[in-house]
Amino acid sequence: MSRGLITVIIFGIIVLFGGFWACNKRNSFVGMRENAKAQWQQVESQYQRRSDLIPNIVATVKGEANFEKSTLEAVVSARAKATQMTIDPDKLDENSIEKYKAAQGELSGALSRLLMVTENYPNLKANQAFGDLRVTLEGTENRISVERMKYNEMSREYNKAIQFFPGNLLAGGMAPMPYFEAEAGAEKAPKVDFN
Repeated sequence: MSRGLITVIIFGIIVLFGGFWACNKRNSFVGMRENAKAQWQQVESQYQRRSDLIPNIVATVKGEANFEKSTLEAVVSARAKATQMTIDPDKLDENSIEKYKAAQGELSGALSRLLMVTENYPNLKANQAFGDLRVTLEGTENRISVERMKYNEMSREYNKAIQFFPGNLLAGGMAPMPYFEAEAGAEKAPKVDFN
């Protein structure tokens, strides 16, 4: 064989392997993006779990005849607003996540007020069903936190992969995934007052 033919064959093999590598790299970006989207569905699933618990909590609390009606109405209203808000994983962006966070934050605030006010009702505090629901709700809040953390980790890995060289040369048209960030003011510790 001539040197020219050997050079062409070697060059062809290099181009072929380079093409395979580029296709594999691009496919890995798609896989990472889809994993992050699937993780977002887990975040929404845990928020839905919390929303599903709320009617049981409200029904149990309503059993306490003189319970503050405005607190219950705020929880029911915030739940309705939060369950109407959904995000298409293919259209995840910072603006849609902020709107979703705002709706869920309003529900979290209403639930916090409900749980604080229940401390004034000894019959309700002694109710086993309410206690069980409260523990389940606390567990759900922990699950939400874990799923948000996993989503952020997957988004970070995808975002790094499409921005690092040489992958960034192959990631044309692939937008970074937004992160689920803490609420404004979350960096300040809550003030505890026993008076």
